[in-house]
Amino acid sequence: MNENVWKKFCHISPSMITLDMCNLEQQCKLVAEAGLEMIHVDILDGHFSPSMPLGLDTVKQLRKKTNLEFEAHVMVTDPQLFVDELIEAGVSQIVFHIEACGHVDGMLNYIHSKGVRAGVALKPATPLYELEYVLDKCDAVLLMLINPGFAQMKGEVQVPYSAKKIHDLHEMIKARELDTKVILDGRISPENIRTIGMSGEANIFVAGSTCIKAENQAESMKQLKNLEDEINGR
Repeated sequence: MNENVWKKFCHISPSMITLDMCNLEQQCKLVAEAGLEMIHVDILDGHFSPSMPLGLDTVKQLRKKTNLEFEAHVMVTDPQLFVDELIEAGVSQIVFHIEACGHVDGMLNYIHSKGVRAGVALKPATPLYELEYVLDKCDAVLLMLINPGFAQMKGEVQVPYSAKKIHDLHEMIKARELDTKVILDGRISPENIRTIGMSGEANIFVAGSTCIKAENQAESMKQLKNLEDEINGR
């Protein structure tokens, strides 16, 4: 883990499952060449999230081939196995779904004990009061702005209460004087990133197909890096 990377206020983190899955090593090089420092690793089990999973062995092999920080989002019904595998793979941060974990406090403690950043993810309709007794232990909180596994559904848009939920979480973190990162995931656009990033209410933006154009990935990533720099220099 590169601690200096995590000290920065804003990061744009391309989603691995948005990239060309047959050429992931080359795709990671594009991300790094653009100057971006993180990549978002979605781990799915086909149950909690009705999507095709990204193989853990793929993550392990790719970890050996790039210096990018891997921040993982575990969307599974039973997170323990996946968390253990990701720790072994060498990811820098793991967020797991609060709705799927029977012992949230214990899981946060466990991940931290392995020297890995830990946090929780919330589905769109999960209320923020679920964070009441664990927020102080979270290095990050990921807010899903669309429902898990439905990113490819035609017409799927961010839930209408996204802005309020983002603002309310920011206020919770500020009131407790924490350094918890806010991650936003789901139909993130350059416009979202600029508006919310400049407001200071979120720190890591998961960039998918709304941000990265398949026909011109390199240019898309350069533009995202410029936007990241703009926010960090605000």
